[in-house]
Amino acid sequence: MKSTNDEETQRKSLSTRESQALSQLASENRQVISISDIADALDIPQKSAKDMAYALKEKGWLERIAHGKYLILPLAAGENAVYTAHEFVIASALVEPMYIGYWSALNHHGLTEQMSRTVYVVTTERAQEREIHGVTYRPVTVTEQKFFGYQPTAVGSNKVNISSIEKTLVDCADHPEFCGGISELTKAMQNAVDTHCSWERIVEYLRRVGNGAATKRLVYLADQLGIDLPEYRDLVENFTTGYPLLDPTREATGTRDSTYQLRLNVDPESFLPGDFS
Repeated sequence: MKSTNDEETQRKSLSTRESQALSQLASENRQVISISDIADALDIPQKSAKDMAYALKEKGWLERIAHGKYLILPLAAGENAVYTAHEFVIASALVEPMYIGYWSALNHHGLTEQMSRTVYVVTTERAQEREIHGVTYRPVTVTEQKFFGYQPTAVGSNKVNISSIEKTLVDCADHPEFCGGISELTKAMQNAVDTHCSWERIVEYLRRVGNGAATKRLVYLADQLGIDLPEYRDLVENFTTGYPLLDPTREATGTRDSTYQLRLNVDPESFLPGDFS
């Protein structure tokens, strides 16, 4: 564990150029920087910036979080230099293109009270799961067809892509395993009723995503919660064949419901609110 004096020594160990780079980038409220940012800040070649980034990492002022991407670790980060940058900002530096989705987006939009120590990062690229300061960053790779429905959102002084309420609900119906299961999706849909959620847009997004299981789950839950989905008859008439699980996080048990063409492997009383079960 570093003492305060040790950290003061570490601060003094910075060269003038290193101090200049960190000061300039920190003054711009930058939390995650690249080698190119260092090169631009000091007007130096990429090779020199790369060498400086390595030196700053060795001295404990930067932490490498991805190829060519670093967290600035200020003195105020504490004795163990644990940085508290918003997880979404860190996530945005791990892979491109990306948006924050699933359970993480449900939390952002206030649609669930359950907190997850996993940040779900939706991308079209292959990426490895990472753990940084006790937080797991889980990339979920989707097709280009499903990569839409997000917008840049202010997170502190940064902007991070986060899925909209509508796309978040559709994504969670597509993959309930990334939002805590069908019970969390149910609560999120009920909470969405009191927001500016557009059910018309949800139907549009269901068609764009093109997953029959997601459509069946949302139609089923909407009926249980008394939500009137637009174009309801058309959705039902175009159900795909097969009986996917209502909740893929649970065992493949339960009855096959011919109305929704779903395998109801969860007792509705276990996840529907008291007024609906």
